[in-house]
Amino acid sequence: MEKRWAKVEQGDENIAKNLALELNIDKNLAQILVQRGITNFEDARYFFRPTLTQLHDPFLMKDMELAVIRITKALQNHEKIMVYGDYDVDGTTAVALTYSFFSQFTSEIIYYIPDRHKEGYGISTAGIDFAAANEFSLIIALDCGIRSVDKIDYAKSLGIDFIICDHHLPGEILPKAIAVLDPKRTDCEYPFKELSGCGIGFKLAQAYCQANDLPDELYEKYLDLCMVSIAADIVPVVDENRVLAYFGLNKLNENPCTGLKALMLISGKTTTYSITDVVFLLAPRINAAGRMGDAKDAVKMLLSDEESLADEHSTFINAQNTDRKSFDQNITKEALAIIQENDVLINRKTTVVYQQDWNKGVIGIVASRLTETYYRPTIVLTESNGNYTGSARSVVGYDLYEALVSCSHLLEQFGGHKYAAGLTIKPENLTLFTEKFEEVVAATITPDLLIPEIKIDCEIELNQIDAKFHRILLQMAPFGPQHMAPIFVSKGVSLIGNAQIVGINHLKLSVKQQNSAIFEAIAFGLGEFESILEPNKLFSICYTIEENVWKDKKRLQLNIKGIKIDE
Repeated sequence: MEKRWAKVEQGDENIAKNLALELNIDKNLAQILVQRGITNFEDARYFFRPTLTQLHDPFLMKDMELAVIRITKALQNHEKIMVYGDYDVDGTTAVALTYSFFSQFTSEIIYYIPDRHKEGYGISTAGIDFAAANEFSLIIALDCGIRSVDKIDYAKSLGIDFIICDHHLPGEILPKAIAVLDPKRTDCEYPFKELSGCGIGFKLAQAYCQANDLPDELYEKYLDLCMVSIAADIVPVVDENRVLAYFGLNKLNENPCTGLKALMLISGKTTTYSITDVVFLLAPRINAAGRMGDAKDAVKMLLSDEESLADEHSTFINAQNTDRKSFDQNITKEALAIIQENDVLINRKTTVVYQQDWNKGVIGIVASRLTETYYRPTIVLTESNGNYTGSARSVVGYDLYEALVSCSHLLEQFGGHKYAAGLTIKPENLTLFTEKFEEVVAATITPDLLIPEIKIDCEIELNQIDAKFHRILLQMAPFGPQHMAPIFVSKGVSLIGNAQIVGINHLKLSVKQQNSAIFEAIAFGLGEFESILEPNKLFSICYTIEENVWKDKKRLQLNIKGIKIDE
């Protein structure tokens, strides 16, 4: 697939030059820092040496004081509390964190996660009825609830109070909960708007400790759970999220909770995790519980104090993850066949596919796979409780959520983010919705957004890459959305020896520039260049720099994202 190479806006060169001198680092690394808003020594000190004192005051969040007052009252009166959350990684880590934290102060507390297939996403009537039947008077909802206006009214009619901890976009009307904690509220002045759902739960725990003069350790011990949610929910790794991710990774690598430790062991990697490792090794396994069975199994694992129980739960959800892979591979093949056999679908700006018996738990993954293949906004639907329910995914730069807003008159419900959303539609509206969604996207998406983009931070010579250069790059981690690992471009590169195909379509090669050392490189998904690259033909590469460890030997390796033959 064709990809656009686009240079990131460079920023002030004089500021970068001064910063390079102040920090005694390569000028190109200083330029990258300036591009990311780090313009002086003080900025750099906070960036390279973050502290937990950089976390914002939780009481800056609208309704936080009301939430703490209501929880304090519930604890003092021995009220029964339900911790309610979504069934994905963000939801299950949020539930585990909040339940575990408040369990330190009461035994009158349980957690509840709706069944994906029977109850669907968000606050469910069944969950409220369960709370009422069992005399729960307070529900703390995490990673959901911001649009559950009717459900909160129903709970209120039964004498149940709600505290909502959500990070999704609110609708025009807020639910009438005791407290609505969501930085995306238009009337919330909290300085950082991009916390994960688990991050909101973390701030609630922090606020409770501050209000009651309790030790910071009581909530800081959950930093690893908070970091996993940040990685899995693909929220920006900047500002407060970067601080939480930084210390959460430290805890994961040095002293993870028993449940995560068991999961790390079964994933085959037990130390030196990065955000990327969490995304690809831990998050899919935690997600598999809710996709293939009951998300409570993931919470049980995350809450396990005994190693034997943690091992048992992690083994179970690891097996579910294996089943999940088989399901999503088969459904992806079926979905691709539907598109390829239908000329109308091939030529659209969007993809909307439906099959009655597709597994509801994996259609989000399938939507991501189809987006990777055709690179356009994509929706995958299946049947559930008499309606069609589905997952939507977007391409970089296009606001999928706003497109769904324009189609909302044809939807029963929807919610999500700019790049990912869930929706429910009546069967009789599917054709109308498909056409309307295509019409809206075709009118609002620009042609360049339908071509994948590689954002290049700066051009360097290969001989600039040495141990110090890489060491400073490592100190810029953790990387993630809005703070990705820097991508470099080098021109006039030549092939050393022969390139070879490894795996399905990956390319292994060695490259050099004039006067540079030879660098080993891997180019995932770029096997088509194997027959094009020749030792005497110069080409350009864009890449990240990583460390390859093999049999206890470490060496720098280029992870090539794109190749262009020089003219």
